[in-house]
Amino acid sequence: MRVTILGSGSEGNALLLESRTTSVLVDAGLSHRKLVQRFEAIGREPPTNVAAVIVTHSHSDHAAHASTYATRLCCPVRASEDTIASIRLRPSVRTQTFTAGKRFALGDITIHSLSIPHDVPQVALRFETSTTSIGLVTDLGHVPKGLAAFVSECETLLLESNHDPDMLAEGPYPTMLKRRVSGSHGHLSNGQASDLLAGLAHLPKRVVLMHLSETNNSPRLARSSAEAVLGHRGTELFLAHQQEPLELGPRLELQMQLGL
Repeated sequence: MRVTILGSGSEGNALLLESRTTSVLVDAGLSHRKLVQRFEAIGREPPTNVAAVIVTHSHSDHAAHASTYATRLCCPVRASEDTIASIRLRPSVRTQTFTAGKRFALGDITIHSLSIPHDVPQVALRFETSTTSIGLVTDLGHVPKGLAAFVSECETLLLESNHDPDMLAEGPYPTMLKRRVSGSHGHLSNGQASDLLAGLAHLPKRVVLMHLSETNNSPRLARSSAEAVLGHRGTELFLAHQQEPLELGPRLELQMQLGL
């Protein structure tokens, strides 16, 4: 599968997954105009044939533009029952719910979900085809039992590494917001993300650090924490950004080969 991360962070999240036959947008926190601009930045046209817009949870940086995406792409919005009930959608938008813990299929992609701890209902997702598996784990305050097993066979893992605890503690956020971010239903720190990686039975071929705070983290700190676990065992490490798209898949691999 090709993965195109259009934006990752508190200002808006969206990514596109493309198999041989199926395209799926995950989260809708970027405006449609920004979505188009991000595709233009990598020399691509925005998708026109999308099976669904999957929304992981109801926070605006993941769900605000779901109606626009679904309307322009003539596709349904899919989310858990709790999330569908919590997000504002136009009456004309088709919705399809799924139950966390039960799988469903879109074309040749099978999607598995697992409830994870956040301050609204939230799910981790695993996308599988006959040849690969991709895990998406963001917006959670701690690593719950079963999560490591849920993503242990993923070839690519998109994993939150939101904040550095010292930067958060010394930073400008008000006390209540600091407690929310660092709490058990907030966001994963660099260290918590690394602990999850360390507990995996099999390391992924690729790890992408997601949802980095622009205020309470730095790419250097996030990368250093993950590299301490990954070492030199063959896992490629990438960092997703808020303002710049990141494309992983056949095109990236070809570019890397041509660069050698």
